[in-house]
Formats: sequence, structure tokens, C-alpha cells
Amino acid sequence: MVGSQSQSQSEAKGKLYIIGIGPGSVEQLTVKARDVILNSDYIVGNGTYLDQMASLLDKQEIVRSAMGKEVDRSRKAVELAQENIVSMISGGDANIYGMAGLVLEVAEHAGLNVEIEVLPGVTAITAAASVLGAPIVNDMCTVSLSDLLTPWEVIEKRLDAAASADFVMSLYNPKSRQRKSNFSKAIEIIRRHKDDSVPVGLVKNALRDKDQDYIVTTLGEVMDHNDWVDMSTTILITTNDSRIWESAYGKRIITPRGYHRKYDY
Repeated sequence: MVGSQSQSQSEAKGKLYIIGIGPGSVEQLTVKARDVILNSDYIVGNGTYLDQMASLLDKQEIVRSAMGKEVDRSRKAVELAQENIVSMISGGDANIYGMAGLVLEVAEHAGLNVEIEVLPGVTAITAAASVLGAPIVNDMCTVSLSDLLTPWEVIEKRLDAAASADFVMSLYNPKSRQRKSNFSKAIEIIRRHKDDSVPVGLVKNALRDKDQDYIVTTLGEVMDHNDWVDMSTTILITTNDSRIWESAYGKRIITPRGYHRKYDY
């Protein structure tokens, strides 16, 4: 519950859901997320994500927004939730670079006194990992290369620390039309600490049906694919213990969990 506790849940008329819809297909929604969307009075979200959920949107009121209008649609969702059941749609998982944080901040500032529930969704790191095999089964971290909201100096420190500890690293938002060099600068930092033989997976449009594509390469050769990388690409840089398994069904990445140190198999 956000805000004052003076009003009981039974007295509150509205409720606000913040829903991670995963990669973008209805099939990748959790059962609860699907049910909540179907039974909401209002659905608020970026137009791209609303289009992906179009088959479920036939009786709800739709509040459509655009990229860059995150604050405006958060305010609208909070306003509507005073008296209605409202679902704020967020791509991937609502907590991982999603809408949950902003919506809660806006709700806190507004003193919203209705229940808020965050529903998880499949995020890019797990979607991409499923395409690549088993690259993230050990300690991992995510780093967004977008410096729109986080200073690049802070991003550099995080990259350096994670690479020096040999975490599996997932790089989000690697390149855009305005940010063409951050990806290459990130790779330079990571190569200070990880071997060039470390497996790297690049997955574009993970779990998005026919648009999905991927490349398995190494840290030393990943920049050969620089032109292929865009905002729809998730980069998974694994560890010095990881390896590439090539079979008749293609290349997969395996990051050992550590069982091989205790068991024969």
C-alpha cells in the first residue's frame, strides 16, 4: 500500500496494477497478468506495448502514450486509479528498467491511497538467455548503457566493477541513433578484465516470434558485429569459465554452476 493507511482497502474504490508483459506476445504473459488486463477498467501504456496486447483489449478504456511520456502516463494512471481498476503496462519486467519505480514515485508524491500491485514479467535478460542456452546460471548483473538518466561516469564504474568480479553481464540499451559509441566503450572496459575467449551472445527481439535473431561469438570478436547491434538487442557477456557448445542444432552458451567440481557426469 502506498500513502496513508487511514483509508481501509474495503473503502478504496480503485486499484493500480503495474504489469510486466514480457517480450510482447500474449503467450508470454503470466496467467494473472492476462486476467488482470482483461478485467481492468483502464489500460495505460506506450502505444507499442498496447499494440502487442491488442487481442486482449476490447472492452477497457485505453490511454495511449508515446516514448518519452513516461511521467505523463504515470500521473494519468495514478489519477485514474483513485476510482477505477487501472493497469499500467510495462515491457519486459516492470522492475527491470520498467515503469514500477516511476509509478510508485508518482503515487508517493500524490499520496495515492489505493492498493498498488506489481506483476512480474519475462525480462530481456531471461528471454535472451533462453535463446542462447544456459549463459546466466551463475552470479549475474544488468547494466543499461543508456546515459539519458544515468551519467556515463557512473555507468563506467559499474561496468568496471562487474567485469573485474567476472559477473555474467547483461547489457541493455546498447545503441541508439543518438548513442552510437557507448557499446564500443563498454566493450573496451570489459576487455580489461575478461579474456577475449569469453563467450558472448547477442539476441535481437528475444522471444518475439519471427523477428528473433541471435549471434554467438566471443568478447574478442564481438565488435565485428557492431553494425548488427541496436536498441532491440540484448548482449550477454559471460565468464572466464563459460564455454560455447556447438551441436547439430547450432551454438549454445554454457556457464557452469559449479556441479562439475563435486560430481562426475
